[in-house]
Amino acid sequence: MDTDVGHVTSLIFGRWRSQVLYAGAELRIFDHLDEERRRSAAEVASVAGVDAQLLYRLMRALSAIDLLDESENHTFRLTSRGALLSSTAENSLLHMALLEEGPEHYALWTHLPAMVRDGKQNAFVRQYGKGAFEYAKENLGYSTVFRDAMSSFSGVQSALALEALKVCDLSSIETWCDVAGGQGHLLCSILCRYPHLHGTVFDQPSVVAESEGLWARKMDVHERCVYEGGDMFADVPHADAYSLKMILHDWNDEECVAILRNIRRRATGVGRLFIVEHIVPGPRDLHFSKLYDVHMMCWGTGRERTEAEYQHLLEASGWKYVGSHYPESRLMGVVEAVGM
Repeated sequence: MDTDVGHVTSLIFGRWRSQVLYAGAELRIFDHLDEERRRSAAEVASVAGVDAQLLYRLMRALSAIDLLDESENHTFRLTSRGALLSSTAENSLLHMALLEEGPEHYALWTHLPAMVRDGKQNAFVRQYGKGAFEYAKENLGYSTVFRDAMSSFSGVQSALALEALKVCDLSSIETWCDVAGGQGHLLCSILCRYPHLHGTVFDQPSVVAESEGLWARKMDVHERCVYEGGDMFADVPHADAYSLKMILHDWNDEECVAILRNIRRRATGVGRLFIVEHIVPGPRDLHFSKLYDVHMMCWGTGRERTEAEYQHLLEASGWKYVGSHYPESRLMGVVEAVGM
C-alpha cells in the first residue's frame, strides 16, 4: 500500500483502536492479566463476568494493538504497554482512558465541524446544555472519572515539571502556593525536592475536603503543606511563588487574566509564577499540544497556547515573562514570570 494511503487509512480507523482500548479498560481486562502468566479468554471471562466468545475477539483486537500478547494456543498475557492500563500500575493510564474515550468526551467530538463552522467552541454546552465543571457537579459518575484521571496522570506531569524546574534557582522562595492544585501531587513533589519550602494547595472547598485522596500525608510532607479551599476568581492565599498546572488552558484569555491578576495581587515580595502546560511550538513541530488544543475547543472555553500567547497574558495581568523551561521530551513546559 502507498505510504500516504496507509497513513491516512490508519488515521481514519484510529478511533477503532482507542475504542477497543476503552472497552478493555471499562471491563477491567488489564486487571485480570499480568506480564508473566498466560490466561485464556474463558478464564478471564469467568472472573470479569462477561461473555467468553466475544471477550476472545476483543482480546485478540487488544493484541493487534500491542496491549496484549496472544500465543499460538490462544492464551494471553499483558505487554509492557498493556500493563500501564492496570489499575495497580504506577502512574496508571487506566482512568485517563476511561475519561477520554468514555461517553461524555466521545460525544463532544461529534460537534467539532459545527463549532468550526459557527466560530463558537465548547461542545460540552452543545451536548449537555452546561459547561464541564457544572456538569461534573451534577453527575457523580463523570466527576469521579475526571478526578481519578487527573490524579493518576499527575505523577507523569509532576515529573516533567520538576525536570523543567531544575534550571530555576528557587533558593529565595519560602512559601509556594499551587492554585487549583487538586489533591496536591505537584506541590507535594516540589516540597519533596526542595525541603526548605512550605506550601499551600488551593482549590475548591469540595476538592480539598476529600482528605482520603490528598497527597501531603502519602508523600510525608504534611508538616510543610496545608490545604485551603476557595475560588481563584475571587482570591488566592499569600505566597512568594505560585504554580498553575494544566489550569489556564481551561479558560479563555479574559478568564486567565482575571486569575493571574488575583495571584499578582496576593504575591509577597517580587512574586514568582510558574505555569505548567503543553506549550504549542512552531508550525513544523508535530506536537501533542496541537491535538490537545482541539480537545480544549470541544471541552470548554480554553485553548493551548504558544510562548508568545502566554507572554501576552502575563503582561496584561501585571507579570513579566522570564522564559520557558522544558524537560528533555518537551511534552510539557514551564512558563516562568516575575511580578512587574
